[in-house]
Amino acid sequence: MPTTTEKTQQLITTLLAGREANPSLELVDYLNAIPRLDSLASVPSGTPVLIRGDVDAKPGATIGEGDVRLRSMVDTLKYGIERGWKQIIFGHIGREPEKSLNKVAARLGEILGQPVELVTDWFDATTNTIPDAVKAKIDAAKPGSVLMLENTRRYDIERVLWKAKPADAAKLAEPLAKFSNELAAKVAKVYVNEALSAGSLDASSTIVPAAMDQVALGKYVAGEFDGPMRKCLQTQLVVFSGLKIDKLDDLEAMIGRGTIRKVFAAGSLAMALRKAIGEIDGKEVCIGAAEEASHSDKPYYIPRDRVEQAKKMVTDGRAKGIEFIVPCDSVIEDGSTVDALKPGMQQFDIGPKSSKLFEEKIGEFVASAPKGAVAFHNGVFGMFEDARFEAGTKNFIPQLKRMKDAGVEVYIGGGEGGTSLERYGKPDWVTHTFTAGGTVLNALGREPVPYLVTLREAAKK
Repeated sequence: MPTTTEKTQQLITTLLAGREANPSLELVDYLNAIPRLDSLASVPSGTPVLIRGDVDAKPGATIGEGDVRLRSMVDTLKYGIERGWKQIIFGHIGREPEKSLNKVAARLGEILGQPVELVTDWFDATTNTIPDAVKAKIDAAKPGSVLMLENTRRYDIERVLWKAKPADAAKLAEPLAKFSNELAAKVAKVYVNEALSAGSLDASSTIVPAAMDQVALGKYVAGEFDGPMRKCLQTQLVVFSGLKIDKLDDLEAMIGRGTIRKVFAAGSLAMALRKAIGEIDGKEVCIGAAEEASHSDKPYYIPRDRVEQAKKMVTDGRAKGIEFIVPCDSVIEDGSTVDALKPGMQQFDIGPKSSKLFEEKIGEFVASAPKGAVAFHNGVFGMFEDARFEAGTKNFIPQLKRMKDAGVEVYIGGGEGGTSLERYGKPDWVTHTFTAGGTVLNALGREPVPYLVTLREAAKK
């Protein structure tokens, strides 16, 4: 019988291996294996329940400002309050360990209409234990109480998996197992994940659930996965952009499901595809600084193996009738527009010809798409924070409304895509906007969502 440490080591290895650990599993396989909140209906009043909350928020002056993630937790928290659970919320705010959740706890209390006490110094990093005073505070809490543990990222144990390699699993297993067991022994043995955006390898979302007696997905997270996320698995049109070239892996996985007919690309992703299409079609295409070895340490650099990956994707995709639409002009660093990039140039946005091309291709899709067709939009087209490089994104957002008005279901993958909709459009221009960009890409792309991996394993109990 494996020990707790051995089980934790196996789990760490699985998490770090990503899709390679279970290459045959798809999103629906994870979702079908994980209980929902109603599975905990019989948990007695007075039971402590650990809630992995989406507390990475910046509350504004009044309710409704900067607290959308907190408001997404309300149904789950009220479910627990009605049943008399003692709910202990934990999670992070930003990446800086010194940040506090004091304002977040106060705002959540305003939203719920009852106090949410912030528990500080809840972990002793020198002994890797939960202080007895924390357990005493939870024991003394009244049924229906809601507490919040201070920023989990204040403690190194929360972040040890961020840069870990599979070879590190053995040395990390014991401290992570102890951390999880301490939470189970002194905080709660029932765990609910209500943090859609918690896609990082934080211990609170990827290791702790394995120590629990019961686990479940919260109402909001389950709703996002069971509804919009599953719908996006059927997308016929995808708009992919951004600086991170590893999105190419996610696009490849989405194409592999066999439903996509049109791919719109911008950003670094488009650089790889532009180069690949040029080589396939026998045309010389320069992607400027993005392909120069002197820029290999920059995030926009496109290594040769990514071009080869894109060539295979385009070749295979075209054979299946998929059309790839990439920019035909670029706005460069000085704000000017060029049809063709030259050595040393870097694209900061798509140009007006590209915007017109994208509009024409959206028109083709709208004209032929059946009612209920699905489109998925992720990312922005340039460095839109700078007015010189916002036109591509700004011009495209109305195309989302155009598709929705024509009966297409339009989904935005959160992050910068959601920000651009707020800036240049209106919420009702699309069918749904996710609150977690990275998690959505994992769910729809190549790598499994880490917390779903752990919840699936924990549910086997």
